Amino acid sequence: MMLTVAAAYTAVLQTVRDMGTEVLPFEAATGRVLREPVRADRPFPPFDRVTMDGIAILYDSFARGQQIFGVEDIQAAGAPRLQLSNTANCIEVMTGAILPELTDTVIPYEQLEASDHGGFRRFAIAGDVTLGQNVHRKGSDVAEDTVLLSPGMLIGPAEAGVLATVGKTQVQVARLPRVAVIATGDELVPVAATPEEHQVRISNIYSLMASLQQCGITAVYIHLSDEEAVMRERLEPLLQETDVWISSGAVSAGKFDHLPAVLQRLGMQQIFHKVQQRPGKPFLFGTFTGGPVVFALPGNPVSGFMCFYRYVLPWLKAAMGAQETAPAYAVLQEKVTFNPSLEYYLPVKLQSLPDGTTAAVPQPYHGSGDLASLLSADAFMALPQDKHVFEKGSCYPVWKFR
Repeated sequence: MMLTVAAAYTAVLQTVRDMGTEVLPFEAATGRVLREPVRADRPFPPFDRVTMDGIAILYDSFARGQQIFGVEDIQAAGAPRLQLSNTANCIEVMTGAILPELTDTVIPYEQLEASDHGGFRRFAIAGDVTLGQNVHRKGSDVAEDTVLLSPGMLIGPAEAGVLATVGKTQVQVARLPRVAVIATGDELVPVAATPEEHQVRISNIYSLMASLQQCGITAVYIHLSDEEAVMRERLEPLLQETDVWISSGAVSAGKFDHLPAVLQRLGMQQIFHKVQQRPGKPFLFGTFTGGPVVFALPGNPVSGFMCFYRYVLPWLKAAMGAQETAPAYAVLQEKVTFNPSLEYYLPVKLQSLPDGTTAAVPQPYHGSGDLASLLSADAFMALPQDKHVFEKGSCYPVWKFR
């Protein structure tokens, strides 16, 4: 019996296993999933920080009517904190510097008039002044020991900056799964070859490996001929060397689709075979006890591509401890009719509209063998199987691949 998409997705995620952790230098952790909390080792900012070039004064002196302040010194960024010796004076300050002691307010140069009196530099304030202006107060952003980064976050440029700021030189991240990508079929020839009329170049696995590379995963790959004995011989060594198998082709009902039988003879426990969806109906999923999880995808390029983003990628992210994200939604821009009682994954181009919504524009599509249809698309829109007509302006989830 075919499973619904929801049931298949649930079954896939129920097999998620922890990939474990490893420790990397923080410079090498970008794109990886964090597996430990990262705390602030001191307040953010760590001192009262000047935010404008100008002068620092004690506001109370200005409030009593003083307009002209003599300069005692200059507080540079990175220099130890100075102290104002006479509150009737000021200290010149640079952006990023620590606020001098006995001062609490910064007036930018743009609001000052400079003069020199007997070799003594002075500034007259021209404009309004507010107590504490242009001072970024210590700890006003984040208190010391606050958790800044939580396990499950993907480390990107902002997170890398935080790791550097708190001195986290070594960071615990999820171990990347060991993945084998498997091409099947006697019709496939190497990319550099010139195909005969009855042949095609290997391509599906390169789309899959490129998708994996976007997650930081480098996969090994093999090409299996349509012979049961050869399939078994090539696959058996991978049982102890990999965590995940992603195959393309040989899972439908053809006379040379031997992969399901070979996998079962190797000991795979089949969880389901066929899902109520188009494209991707023949999708096969199973597990080996103590061995890899198997995503046996259909051989038609759009089918396998869709199944990767709908099932494989969520499994990989969950196995690495990534925080779960809900699918996005978009507004259909054309009326679509689809008669089979299957969940339909329609290639769409996403566009941001001025009102803040996301539009989904259906792309020309000639079925699951139409690899070129993906070039103009950004996502698959999931149209539910309990309907046949999907009106323009209706809203449905989208699974993005760009």
